[in-house]
This record gives sequence, structure tokens and C-alpha cells, in this order.
Amino acid sequence: MDQRRAIILDFAERNGFATLQQLMEATDASESTIRRDLEVLDRTGQIRRTRGGIAYSGESLMTFEDRTTRGLSEKQRIGRAVAALVQPGESILLDGGTTTLEVARHLMSMPLQIVTNSLPIAQLLINAPQIELILIGGYLYPKTGVALGPLAVQALSTIRVQRLIMSVGGITEEGMFNSNTLLVEAEQKMLETAEEVIVAADNGKFGRNALAKVCELSRPDRLFVDSCLDPHWQETMKSAGVNLTLVE
Repeated sequence: MDQRRAIILDFAERNGFATLQQLMEATDASESTIRRDLEVLDRTGQIRRTRGGIAYSGESLMTFEDRTTRGLSEKQRIGRAVAALVQPGESILLDGGTTTLEVARHLMSMPLQIVTNSLPIAQLLINAPQIELILIGGYLYPKTGVALGPLAVQALSTIRVQRLIMSVGGITEEGMFNSNTLLVEAEQKMLETAEEVIVAADNGKFGRNALAKVCELSRPDRLFVDSCLDPHWQETMKSAGVNLTLVE
């Protein structure tokens, strides 16, 4: 039973959404068995039952290192494209995430002031000679190394930057989402600090829901995503007034 439910959670996390038929095939279990499992998982808050299947809403089961290697080539291309916008001397706020980590790699040689709440990003940039690095403190969230909570929010409320570069856990017609309420609280404060908001996301985030809403679809100024993005989502984002860049 535990193994079957672990398979269900893993499938849901990797895909964002799963149908009953997909879960039956993945576990080799009957529909009635899967439904009982989903009732249990729904009560724990790890998944949310939807019409025709489930949406993943729990904490990530994957370590930061595992998520870094998943879809790496797409994240590297997106990171390079976003970094190309940045001009020497700018102040940049980098949210924690595997895609924003790739952005940071392409900024290491530039004279910049970079603010981040991400320990992995800070560790990457700490020896970059031209980077003035400011690390936001707070409760260090396990697996991701991102500082959250009241201390982080308080620190973020005192800064102003030219660009915020952030990632999200899911994007639907209702808005942009992440799976941790403390993370969302910090990200919402970040949105108040920047003259320009840039979201970097791979196409797998679209149509994927999560626990808490970060912002409306129209809030980011620019969105960078790999060129595999479905035409429906391309039109949806353009209709929301977001400057969409498809990265080859």
C-alpha cells in the first residue's frame, strides 16, 4: 500500500496532474483501489482531487540536486536568455529555484548587485569578484536552501531592485502558484520590490496547480519559457498582457 501511494505521489509530482487511468496503469491497481488511495492522500493535503484525476499540491519529494538535473538543458537555455537582458551595474533580486540558479550562472562575470534568499545561489556567487552579494536571512527551508518566514519578509520589505527574476511551481488560467505558503508569502513581498518582474519557467509548469497562489497571470512583465510551450498557453499569456519569450 505504501509503495503504491508513493508511486501515485511521484507520478503526480512529476506531471503536476494525473488521471485515474494513468494511475491505474502506473500502479497496476484497480480503479476502486486507486480511489481509496486518493481519498487518503487528499486528506493529507498532498494531492487535490479534480474532475477526472488529481493535481499535486504537496511538498516536493525530490531533493534540490535531483530537481536541478531534471530538464537541465531547457533550464540552461532559459537561464542564458534571461541573463542576456541584465545590464552591468543593475540591482537584481533572484528568487530560489533550479531555473533561477541557471540564470545566476550566466551573471557571474558581470558587475552587479544581487540580492537572493537562496543559499545555493549565494554559494555559487560568493567568489564572483564583480558581484556585490546580499543574502536575505530567515528560516532555511529544508531541501531547497531558501530563506523564508518573518525575518525574510521583513528584510525584503526594506529593499528596492531594478529586476526580480523568479520561478513558480505551477501556472494555470487562475494565476501562478507555489507549493509552500511561507514561500508564497516571501515571493509576494518580492513582487513589491522590483521595477520589472521576470518569471522563468519550463513548459512543464503550465496547467499545473499548487497549494498557494503567488499572483495573477498578468502580474509578471516578462515570461521566459522553452519553445515547447503549447500554443494554447502561448495565446493565454499574450492575452494576459505578458511579454512572452520562447527560448529555442
